[in-house]
Amino acid sequence: MMATTNNDEAEGGGQRRRPRDLLKSYYGITEGSDAAPAASSLCDINGANFDPNVYLSKLLKERSLMELMDKEQEMVKHIKTLDSDMQTLVYENYNKFISATDTIRKMKTDFKKMEDEMDRLATNMSAITEFSGCISAALQDRRQQITKLSGVHTLLKKLQFLFELPARLQKCIEQESYSQAVRYCAKSRKVLHQYQHMPSFHGIQEDVKQIVQQLSFKLREQFRQKNSSPKQLAECVDLLLQLNEPAEELCEEFLSYARQKIDEDLARLEQEIRLLEAQGAASKGPVVADGSVPMDILEFVDCGCNGFLSNICLVIASYNDMFLNRQHEDEQLDAIAVKKLVHFVNELMKQYFDYVRQRVHLEHSTGDNTILVRSLDRFHRRLQAMNKLLPDTDFSRAGTEIVSKAARDRVSHYLLSLMQHLSDCLTDIRQSLASQNLVGKQEDRSANPSALLRKMSSSLTDQIKCVLSNLQTFIDSDITFAMKPYFHSTFCMHDVREGLVVAFIRHILKVSNEFCDGCGDKISAPPALLLILSRFCHDLEQSTIGYLLTLVDDQFLLDDSSKVTSSTELRNEARAAAQRLLNHYVQVQGLTISQMLRKSVETRDCLSSIEPRNVRAVMKRVIEDVTGIDSLVGQLYEEGIRTERTSDSTRRSYTYSNQRQASRSQWSYAPSTMDNSLMSNIQKLFSEKIEIFSKVEFNKVSVLTGIIKISLKTFLECVRLKTFGRYGLQQIQVDTHYLQLYLWRFVSDENLVHLLLDEIVGSAIHRCLDPVTMEPSVIELICERG
Repeated sequence: MMATTNNDEAEGGGQRRRPRDLLKSYYGITEGSDAAPAASSLCDINGANFDPNVYLSKLLKERSLMELMDKEQEMVKHIKTLDSDMQTLVYENYNKFISATDTIRKMKTDFKKMEDEMDRLATNMSAITEFSGCISAALQDRRQQITKLSGVHTLLKKLQFLFELPARLQKCIEQESYSQAVRYCAKSRKVLHQYQHMPSFHGIQEDVKQIVQQLSFKLREQFRQKNSSPKQLAECVDLLLQLNEPAEELCEEFLSYARQKIDEDLARLEQEIRLLEAQGAASKGPVVADGSVPMDILEFVDCGCNGFLSNICLVIASYNDMFLNRQHEDEQLDAIAVKKLVHFVNELMKQYFDYVRQRVHLEHSTGDNTILVRSLDRFHRRLQAMNKLLPDTDFSRAGTEIVSKAARDRVSHYLLSLMQHLSDCLTDIRQSLASQNLVGKQEDRSANPSALLRKMSSSLTDQIKCVLSNLQTFIDSDITFAMKPYFHSTFCMHDVREGLVVAFIRHILKVSNEFCDGCGDKISAPPALLLILSRFCHDLEQSTIGYLLTLVDDQFLLDDSSKVTSSTELRNEARAAAQRLLNHYVQVQGLTISQMLRKSVETRDCLSSIEPRNVRAVMKRVIEDVTGIDSLVGQLYEEGIRTERTSDSTRRSYTYSNQRQASRSQWSYAPSTMDNSLMSNIQKLFSEKIEIFSKVEFNKVSVLTGIIKISLKTFLECVRLKTFGRYGLQQIQVDTHYLQLYLWRFVSDENLVHLLLDEIVGSAIHRCLDPVTMEPSVIELICERG
């Protein structure tokens, strides 16, 4: 019983697999091999070799009862899901099934009609075949005769054409149908040459030769007409070549007469350039003009592209079709034709490039570069298209050179504009300084140094940013030459960054250094201008250079910084220029005050002077000038660092001076064997050494200290060269005390002023014939009253 059941199941399984095997054979799915399937594939419920008995046996052996129940529920769920999917698929495709049924029914009806028509067509074809056989049998005897008569008729028509050929050619010439006449000649040339030994054909051939000569003459006349277009010239040359005219001679004539039209286009371009030059000359002087308005750069380029370049491209294309692309095997003629064409085009393009260079060079507009860049872009595009017509030449290189030269010229123009703007800014500052007394109280805040510095700095920075914005039009994304490596890197790196920004910064530094050298009109520069330029160069080193270089790098997409001037190098140059200007300012101001002190000593008779009653006016002027300088420098530089001051700063000179006077009295009256000058030199060895021309820092205290050191050093040297009387010495005491009252507050270390002033008094005592000093209380009273 169990065996019977298994046999039934096997038979049922075989029946179920039979449709599956049929579907596999229909769709071309083959089994991998005829070997028995593996046990794992028999248990794969989705596999082709699935055996339910093996799968069930495996589950019963390996799973528990709970797992079998869960598996059952899972399989029931899958079966329901598959049934639901099947129903959905049937519902969705129901209309398609119905439509397919209707189509099949209609096809059955149409096939029945088509079969009837095919039967009728077969019957008709059989009748036609039978009828054609009957006609062939009836005409079999006359076929050879009809063929012979047809050949005779064709020959007679050809003979008639040959006898009528001279008249036809003459009529075509009269009607100016030259192409038709050339076709007649080409059609009859071979026959006439073959039968020229026969008298009748020889006469026709002679007549045709005369008419062909006349036709060639007419074509050459049309070829030489100036109003002929390049297309008409090409047609004439093509007809002459078909008449076996010499090709090399026609090459030269074609290029010669084609050049007449192209020369007119070049002459128009030259006329526009001369008109623009005359207009430029008219702005400088009276010029007779005819009222014509020259084209702008975009119109000029369009005129050259639409006129000259279009015509020369048409000439090249026509020349290639007539002489180079013809079906012949004369390679030598091709080489000669190509050589003549290349020479012709190169000569004309050289002249055209010269005109374009001249016109671009005359473009002096200082505003937006949009029109110039658009015109250069059209020029560059058209040249690239022209290279395809003449592969043996490369005009894009010359065009790129013109574009690059135009870009460099614009950069140079902007650099000159920036230089002129800098010169104008310096001129405005000098005029503002000349109209205001910067030493005294400032009444106009817009004319003080800090305002002038801010105005110049912001003006130059804005001008540079405006120039960079204008130059960005050369690298816009829609410009064909902008992204070319041979243009972009050179223009952005060498022209804009190095040739404009770096060059202008170095020009600023060069002009600033020239003020220190005293070249030309810069020798009389006001000291305030030196101070403003020093602060400007210092600002360049601190921030402006880094900002400008970062700006140009970002706007022009510069990544490689190894081949350009570094920011550190420029900042070092700017710092050196600022330091030199500040040192020069200190020297100039120190020299000015030193001149006043020197003249006050040299022009005064210190031996016979009267007893001092007040402070000399020159000392008051010195204090006023130093105060003015302090105010001026304070507007541009920070305060700086000072050493801690003592509480008796205004009185220290008395003690030291009295000690020097006591020492001097001992040298003069006490018995001693030591020389007085030797004692003075020994005392200097133990005093603090003062470096007069030391480095000036970028702050107000350092600047004032440098000026005061130079002034007091000059005062000291003048005193050492002068001989004093009693009252001359006392006047020096009064003057130095007055300077002491005010100068100590301007310097970084008050001891420096004390040492120099005491040195002055000591030198005066040493140079005095009657060294009797004034009482400190009297000196103080005179100074307070002064």
